[in-house]
Amino acid sequence: MRSYSIHEINEVINGVIYGATSQNITATEQLEKATTSEISFIGNKKYEKYWSASNASVAVVNEDISIEPGENRAFIKVKNADLAMSQILALFAPPAPLFRNEIHKTATVDETAIIGDGVKIGAGCYVGPKVEIGAGTILYPNVTILDECTIGRNTTIWSGAVIRERCHIGNDCIIHPNATIGADGFGFRPCNEKGLVKIPQIGNVVIGNCVEIGANTCVDRGKFSSTVLGDGCKIDNLVQIGHNSKLGKFCIMAGNSGLAGSVTLGNGVIIGGSASIKDHTTIGDGATIGAGSGVTGDVPAGKTMLGYPAVEARDALKQWAILKRMVCSSKK
Repeated sequence: MRSYSIHEINEVINGVIYGATSQNITATEQLEKATTSEISFIGNKKYEKYWSASNASVAVVNEDISIEPGENRAFIKVKNADLAMSQILALFAPPAPLFRNEIHKTATVDETAIIGDGVKIGAGCYVGPKVEIGAGTILYPNVTILDECTIGRNTTIWSGAVIRERCHIGNDCIIHPNATIGADGFGFRPCNEKGLVKIPQIGNVVIGNCVEIGANTCVDRGKFSSTVLGDGCKIDNLVQIGHNSKLGKFCIMAGNSGLAGSVTLGNGVIIGGSASIKDHTTIGDGATIGAGSGVTGDVPAGKTMLGYPAVEARDALKQWAILKRMVCSSKK
């Protein structure tokens, strides 16, 4: 069992210790469930009220926290408790699943594939012709990588993920279980003789460095050219990214959100959970789309949009307030 004193933990996060405790810390836990040997955190003043009932000996807290830690308890004050806790969680993280052999005997690796140093390929994986996999990359069991794909260095692809032909993934990425990269885009056209005619999707997907894609998320290949995800994008579970969409750097898409085809996101765009973006829409740098919103037109840089159809947040809140007053007055 890993164990750290409060001073050893503070060497990692470089905070300021208030109070004192001799208790060694063996794990992390939320305030309500923590025991005396576990460290927790208070990232917002509204959670101060839960500290007195918690059994945690130590909490990482923001600098504006006003309460005292109490007897044989301590706070480590930092500028951002959430970021500090990410470092502490790394201290206590359990080891990754074990590979007894770098390439499992049941994996199928085409003889034309180029496999970098230290690559690990789990049981039941398929690596197709002319695939290139960079050094230190890990494929967990039952990953499929089809022809002519390239995977960068130190990327992790979890079980069940499928990377279809000619797609390219950068360095230091994480692809979570059952994600599909490069499925056909949703392209059909009505035809009097044949009904709905499928439009061939002959492009690919290009994913930058340090991108994380959640479980069961789908990134469709382009009809022609590429669907592109820029460096540092973080995509949640159950997200749909339509064909020929282009995401700038450091975009965030929360669960159940979706982009239709040929959507363009600037850098640093945030898409809330269950939000939907119409095809051929452009959303400018730093814009935020609120959860559940439906965007039907272009959004300027820096704007926050809410509602269905989405309008500027201030206008949406005014509309909702007026509607609430109308409903309340009709009940009188």
